[in-house]
Amino acid sequence: MNIEELKKPLDPRHVASRSQSGGQVSYIEGWHAIAEANRIFGFNQWTRETLDLRQIGEPYEVNGNWRVNYSARVRITVGDKGDFDRPAGAIVREGCGFGQGIDKDVGQAHESALKEAETDAMKRALMTFGNPFGLALYDKSRANVKAPPKAPDPQALISDKTRDALTALIVGSGSNVAEFCRTHDLTSLKGLTNERAAELATPLKEAQAKKLENA
Repeated sequence: MNIEELKKPLDPRHVASRSQSGGQVSYIEGWHAIAEANRIFGFNQWTRETLDLRQIGEPYEVNGNWRVNYSARVRITVGDKGDFDRPAGAIVREGCGFGQGIDKDVGQAHESALKEAETDAMKRALMTFGNPFGLALYDKSRANVKAPPKAPDPQALISDKTRDALTALIVGSGSNVAEFCRTHDLTSLKGLTNERAAELATPLKEAQAKKLENA
């Protein structure tokens, strides 16, 4: 499990909304919750089990459409599942959800309600793992709903900060900027792109890491 990913804020691009009870409700969609679980936990490192699925009351008709209600309870297991009933070294979370199906065909209304209840319960269980699964939406201030920092354009010229960092790596390797530029056929560090700077910095970082290991 990637703990650092769980600590990150929720990207507002992944937040959907719908009208409910005269207001707007924000949520993340089911497909996105599954995609995030695959990304953060690992494709084969988590499971979903539907523990309980039951119809609430009888189907009823409103304006020519059938309405069906279901509740569900879902268990999410992350990590080494071990024995089926007693996971060894796994993290287990559960969530309850509700679904309502509305359709002229009562069978389709049942299907819609079942899917919605299971998805709702799954999202509530996953929500307990952190912001990327919608936990941030429960905070009224939305302090952890933020766009991620914009990655630098690989073709753009390096900033003064990046140039200073590269200079420090060069000096730390026992060389100097003029010698480094001659070796790599550069006029100066100023004209480097982010992509080229990253390429040049990689061997310097590796050499620095080996030097620390042998110190």
